[in-house]
Amino acid sequence: MAKTIGVSRATVSRVINKVPTVDPVLRQTVERAIEATGYVPNQAARSLVTRRTDSVALVISEPEHRHFDDPFFGRVFTDPFFGRMVSGAMSVLRPLGIQLVLMLAENADARAKLMTYLRQGHVDGVIIDSTHLDDPLPQQIVELGLPIVLCGRPAKPYPISYVDVDHQSGARLAADHLVARGCQEVGTISGPLDMSAAQDRLTGFRAGMAQHGHAYIPCVEGNFTVESGERAMEQLLDEHPRLDGVFAANDLMAQGALTVLAARGRRVPQDVAVIGFDDSSAAVSSRPPLTTVRQPLEDMAAAMARNLMNHVEDAELRVSSHIFEPTLVIRESA
Repeated sequence: MAKTIGVSRATVSRVINKVPTVDPVLRQTVERAIEATGYVPNQAARSLVTRRTDSVALVISEPEHRHFDDPFFGRVFTDPFFGRMVSGAMSVLRPLGIQLVLMLAENADARAKLMTYLRQGHVDGVIIDSTHLDDPLPQQIVELGLPIVLCGRPAKPYPISYVDVDHQSGARLAADHLVARGCQEVGTISGPLDMSAAQDRLTGFRAGMAQHGHAYIPCVEGNFTVESGERAMEQLLDEHPRLDGVFAANDLMAQGALTVLAARGRRVPQDVAVIGFDDSSAAVSSRPPLTTVRQPLEDMAAAMARNLMNHVEDAELRVSSHIFEPTLVIRESA
C-alpha cells in the first residue's frame, strides 16, 4: 500500500500507530488509502516490533481454604459484581483495541498455571480482584514486573496501584439511615473478615452506630453469598429476637436475609429494616427492593483500566490510589 500511494512504509506505520508528528496531509492520504483498500495491520508482526500483545488479564482470585456454597466458577458468573467489573473495564479497553482475558485462580494449581501464562508474555498487564490476606498472587505479579492494578485496597502494603470505594463511609451511611428510622436493636452480617473491604464495612458500621450511642452491634460473618446471608440472618434472629435493623455487607447476603425474615413472619421494613451494599441487580430484584449503599463499580473498573494502560505506556509511572465516594440508594427495605 505504501508504494501505491507514494509514501514510505515508515510513514504508513506511524499513521497506523497514531504517532502525532506525522504531517496532517500525509496522514489524511494514508487514512483514505486504508479505508479504500480495507487494509488491516498484521498484529503478529506489529507485536514483534512493539512488544505489546494488546491484551490485558482480569484475574479473579480466591484463597484455597475458602469454601463457598456454590462452585467457584458458578459464583463468578452469577455474582453481578463481576459482570459490572467487566462492563466498566471494557468501556475503556474496547475503543483502544485492547482485548480483556478473564482468568480464574481458585487454587494453587490454577495460580501456578496463571503465573506461567503471565511469564510467557501473553498480556501487557493485569487487573486483579483479590483482597484476601493470604493470597500470594499480588506479590508474585509485582515481582514479575508486569503492570498491575488492584480492585480494592491491598490486604498487605504492596507497591500496587489500586482503585476502591470508601467502604467505611458507605457503612456509616447505612448506620445513619437505620438510626434515623428509629431502629434500636441493630445487627450486621459482615463479609469474609480476611478481606479489607469486609473489615472496613464492619468497622465503619460499628463506628457509625457508636456515634449514635449504640455501643454493641452483634455481627455474624458471611461470605458474600445469598446462602451465607440466610444462615447469618437465622443466627442473628435466634440470638437477638428483638432485632429491628440489619446491615448486610453486600446485596446478595441482604437478599438471603430477606428470605429468612419472610419465612419467620417478620415484615420488612415494618418489623426489621434491611440495608445492603453494592447497589447491584440483586438489590432491584429483591422483594422488597433493597435500600443499599451504592459503589459506582462500572466507573471504578473503568478507572482501573485507564490506570493500567497508563502503567503499560509508562513503566516508570508511580503507583497511585483512586478512592470513590459511595451513596445511599433508598428503596423499600429500609
